[in-house]
Amino acid sequence: MNNELYKNVVNSSAYRASRDENVHLILTDLQLFPDLLAIAFDTADKNHYKACWILELVLEKQLHLITDHLPIFCINLSKFRNESATRAVSKICMFLSKHLTLTDLQEQQITESCFDWLISEDRKVATKAYSIRALYELGKKHNWIYPELQRILTDDYHKHSSAYKAVAREILKKIK
Repeated sequence: MNNELYKNVVNSSAYRASRDENVHLILTDLQLFPDLLAIAFDTADKNHYKACWILELVLEKQLHLITDHLPIFCINLSKFRNESATRAVSKICMFLSKHLTLTDLQEQQITESCFDWLISEDRKVATKAYSIRALYELGKKHNWIYPELQRILTDDYHKHSSAYKAVAREILKKIK
């Protein structure tokens, strides 16, 4: 574990400039990427969510970096509980479902996690929205996903905010 990277993660904040500094650090020294993953996946570390924020931005720029680490990423999805971490990880799942070729097992793990986040009462709208979008993409390959997604979005529509409703309407229109 790179101690300098760990200090940077611990001292980072939600401010975009702070996260961008860490993204730049990773992208200029790709050998740090596995250490960033290790911090993000260590859900017992109280700062793991900050690493997830950084990971999301790194992968938004260079998604291929996760390719060799997909098995461990997908295995760890069910371990995330912190809302800030889950929001970032659900967005990564959306990127993966849109842009990478996944194994059947990886698709299953992402699908299960996204459905879990979507039906969870304690998840915020951003996590749910990214999960909905990831499930929409995965549903293009797995025809059983759309009926289940449609049922959840329709049944839960009245319970949620206008932001959730906007995403739900968009996806419902696409899958009809």
